[in-house]
Amino acid sequence: MFRLLRIELYKIFKRPRTYIAFGVITVIILLVQVALKFGGNEYVGLMMSGLNESFEVPTEEILNGYLVCFIILNLLLIHVPILVALVAGDVVAGEANMGTLRLLISKPVSRFELLFVKFLASSIYTFLLLIWVAVFALLLSILLFGTNQLAVARELEFNIISTDDVLWRYAAAFIFAGIGLLTVAAMAFMFSVFADNSVGPIVATVCVVIVFTILTQLQIPFYDETIKPYLFTTHMLGWKGFFYVKGKEGVTIDGSIEDFSQILKSGLILVGYTVAFLTIAGWYFSKKNILS
Repeated sequence: MFRLLRIELYKIFKRPRTYIAFGVITVIILLVQVALKFGGNEYVGLMMSGLNESFEVPTEEILNGYLVCFIILNLLLIHVPILVALVAGDVVAGEANMGTLRLLISKPVSRFELLFVKFLASSIYTFLLLIWVAVFALLLSILLFGTNQLAVARELEFNIISTDDVLWRYAAAFIFAGIGLLTVAAMAFMFSVFADNSVGPIVATVCVVIVFTILTQLQIPFYDETIKPYLFTTHMLGWKGFFYVKGKEGVTIDGSIEDFSQILKSGLILVGYTVAFLTIAGWYFSKKNILS
């Protein structure tokens, strides 16, 4: 199996399209960091505009690497799933398109094992992409802006998280984001099993993610009560819950999470979606008449 995994990883990383996602992520992060480096004080002032009337906001302290990373994640984690689809939607359909899928299943390897190895390779790519985001969004931001307390805006209020209480929250947030990205990878992988070329699965995944994201962002009570609870994109935002902290007399409590049960629920729903997508993919692939 390890030999098969090495072969699949080689196939993924020999394609130029694999590195498009890394390049796009790097450019976006650098653009945001440069913008905040030269205009960050104005941005923080706008973000905290509702509080300026009560007391003076120390923008120099609030604008630090932790806040910059939080801003980047809010912008980026909506679009990373689309980049994941570029690879996950190609691993099976790409083989069918090149005419090598029939040759693969003729080898002394079960279809289940072949499918498992291909999804495992896609998952490794997804986690490498997430690590790339973590390095540039968090570590580079810390180097450029330093560290201090993290101020997280929440509608009409905001949490102030102490410096020593931030890093573990980012670690948990990245792990949760990885679960969400695996869900998207599983969906693209499922579409890939049904198709004979990689364009269809990639386009289908991008369309689903875009439509579901729009529905998630819409502030309409009808959707809030009927559709949003069942969209995986709604639960992919659960990483923010690690930055919503319990407070006592206006002071946030270190190590606390305001609604951990909701985070756990979102995580389990994402895992459920992933299992469902993979089950459908395995069922169809085991019966598929492969002619190419």
